[in-house]
Formats: sequence, C-alpha cells, structure tokens
Amino acid sequence: MGETIRLTAADGHEFDGYLTKPETAPKGGVVIVQEIFGVNAHIKSVCDRFSRLGFTALAPALFDRAAPGTELGYEADDIQEGLKIRSKIDLDQALKDITAAGTYLKDENTVSILGYCWGGSLAYLTACRLSGFSKAVGYYGGMIAQHKEEQPQIPTLLHFGDQDGSIPLTDVDAIMNARPETEIHIYQAGHGFNCDLRGDYNAAAAKLALDRSVAFITGA
Repeated sequence: MGETIRLTAADGHEFDGYLTKPETAPKGGVVIVQEIFGVNAHIKSVCDRFSRLGFTALAPALFDRAAPGTELGYEADDIQEGLKIRSKIDLDQALKDITAAGTYLKDENTVSILGYCWGGSLAYLTACRLSGFSKAVGYYGGMIAQHKEEQPQIPTLLHFGDQDGSIPLTDVDAIMNARPETEIHIYQAGHGFNCDLRGDYNAAAAKLALDRSVAFITGA
C-alpha cells in the first residue's frame, strides 16, 4: 500500500520515510514515529491503517542516522540491537528528522504526530519543542516522565498500560500531576499493547486507544 520516499533534515541528513495515502481526500497528515525497532512491518502496518482511516501517513526512518534500513523484530536480541542503535541518535537529531517529515506533509491541511514507545516520547517532545503540528499522541513513552516539566504547546493525548514493566504507574502519576491539561488514559495492559507482533498485545486496549486517538486528531 505504501512507498518509500527520501526526506532531508535541516542539517542535510537524507533518510527514508514510509508513505501511505488514502483512496479519498485526506482528513489530514499524520507522522508516525517508530519504536526502537525501526520502520518495521508493524510501523508500516500502522501507516497503512491510518490511511485506510483517511489520513496521509508518513513514518520517518529515524534509525537511518546510525543504521540505515533497520527493521527489527521483537525478540531479546532485537531489543538489545534497537537500544544500541537508539543510543547513537540524540534527541535533537530525531526531532530534526521529525520536523522534515512534518514539513513533507505540510499541504495536508493539518499535521498530527503519533508515536509508540521511543516514538511516544518523541511525540511528546515534538508537542513541547516543535512547530507545524496540530495534535500529538504518544503511546507508552518511557522518557516522558523525565521531561514532564516541559509543557506541550499543542493538544496532547497519552496512552499508558498499568502493567507496563518499564513505565511504573508512579511515573504516570507524576506526569498527570505535572501536566493536568494533558489527556491521559491508562489501560489494563502492558508495554507495547498496540503491537500485534508483541507478547503484550492487547486487542481491546489497542482498539480503544486507536478510537480515542482518531477522535482526538479529527476533533470528533
């Protein structure tokens, strides 16, 4: 359904993006931000799904700065490899690449950002630090708590699981206390509950979070 395009960040870095388009007039653009596993089959399927829902979706390959073409699975070795690659990319670089993706979609009326895991944290930081986006949605972003004093400049929605082994509920409580203006939902689920390729996949939580995300982005 999608195609690979080339993007260029403000610092001259060139990288791939996975782009999908709806069959009808788009409701808007959505930048989909990857987990620590690259723009893999799951992230591509998320783009495909959002285009079926009427959006132009673009997933920038943030790992291209350190390991171009990375598409990992979800086994223990994949996790370690993903963490290793992520450690080579600083936040400013990732945000430059997200900015380039948002700029590419600038003619889509509105541009929202939606991210998972590492991408969930980056979606939150995008809301705080970048311009050009109208809404931000973050799924189980592990770095949000440490940046909770930064205030989103656009409407922001966050999803967390109450059985997430890497994000304790004390972190979620701290975010809620620091950012009462931010819409936050907690699900009876673990980390990565949106991904049907992971052991923590929770179909009910994934559907509810998706429904809430689409309604949030569209203002429905």
